[in-house]
Amino acid sequence: MTTTALLRTADELHARAPRGRRAVVMTMGALHDGHATLIRTAREIAGPEGEVVVTVFVNPLQFGAGEDLDRYPRTLEADLKVAEQAGADVVFAPSVEEVYPGGEPQVRITAGPMGERLEGASRPGHFDGMLTVVAKLLHLTRPDVALYGQKDAQQLALIRRMVRDLNFGVEIVAVPTVREDDGLALSSRNRYLSPRERHTALALSRALFAGRDRHAAQEALRARAREVPSTRARAEALSALGESRAAADAAAVAKASPGAADAVRAAARTVLDGAARLAPPLELDYLALVDPSDFTEIGDDFTGEAVLAVAARVGTTRLIDNLPLTFGAPEAPVAAVTAATNDTVATNDTLATPVTSDTATTPGSAEAPASAEHPGAAS
Repeated sequence: MTTTALLRTADELHARAPRGRRAVVMTMGALHDGHATLIRTAREIAGPEGEVVVTVFVNPLQFGAGEDLDRYPRTLEADLKVAEQAGADVVFAPSVEEVYPGGEPQVRITAGPMGERLEGASRPGHFDGMLTVVAKLLHLTRPDVALYGQKDAQQLALIRRMVRDLNFGVEIVAVPTVREDDGLALSSRNRYLSPRERHTALALSRALFAGRDRHAAQEALRARAREVPSTRARAEALSALGESRAAADAAAVAKASPGAADAVRAAARTVLDGAARLAPPLELDYLALVDPSDFTEIGDDFTGEAVLAVAARVGTTRLIDNLPLTFGAPEAPVAAVTAATNDTVATNDTLATPVTSDTATTPGSAEAPASAEHPGAAS
């Protein structure tokens, strides 16, 4: 097992002899298995000759008025153990004075219009603070590659944009969301949930899965529809095989616009609407199906990569989650047509059914993108 050094200053970090590629994982501490997955992935990328640095810094710039800066968990001793077990060489845990000498910086990174949507609209100034600390930590740690969780999809997109727009010499790697066995995305904030609140919070991932299932069914039907040249011939061909329901669905989908984004949103919203009637209720902040290049809502004619994202409060805890989807894929599994013929949209009753572990996303899976509700911080 790697022996992990705890360093407090950039001078200590810079004094280390260079060894291969340096991979950095930025966190705000309170490390869980989502962070451990990021660290293990960083270890694989850096290789045995490289170096993995985990930053632990609770960044005051990205917390707004009334947010949980004061109660955000500080668990450095436990974080060191998690980082060491996952293969980190260094935990860099600077003080606020080390990162911001002389007080809050007067020159900051601005996220622009993309940072004012969704999370940015709910948390004004959050992304400016996040990008500022990420820029600072990239300069302080001098990595070859930096890893961030897909769970914070908007944050990831903004970091990629900053690195590209401002010519940072670092590779950005996204790591898929890690989920607990019941489907809840791992987050340091999950510890705030009571058992009843956690039951309600499961609606976030189930809503995303419902949207994903509806999307898969539509893509499969469109793939089947492309197998014959015309709507009439298609329906006749499928009916001849005794698939009248599939034929009707294929004909309907063929007449519909290619993206069918509204149907995906509707499937997810059905689950969220049901959770709003639970005790305690889920209080929806937003449900959005967006283009990850700028986080604007997509239309029904959209083709390409998209992100289905949700944010909500349960009690006093605010949670986020997302899944990536591809619209207009050239091929979709025909087997998924079965899902289309058996309405796969989750209803309120599904909220009481645990998600089995085979729906949980693990690194490298194709299902979803580990976690960073904040990066300065992966949370």
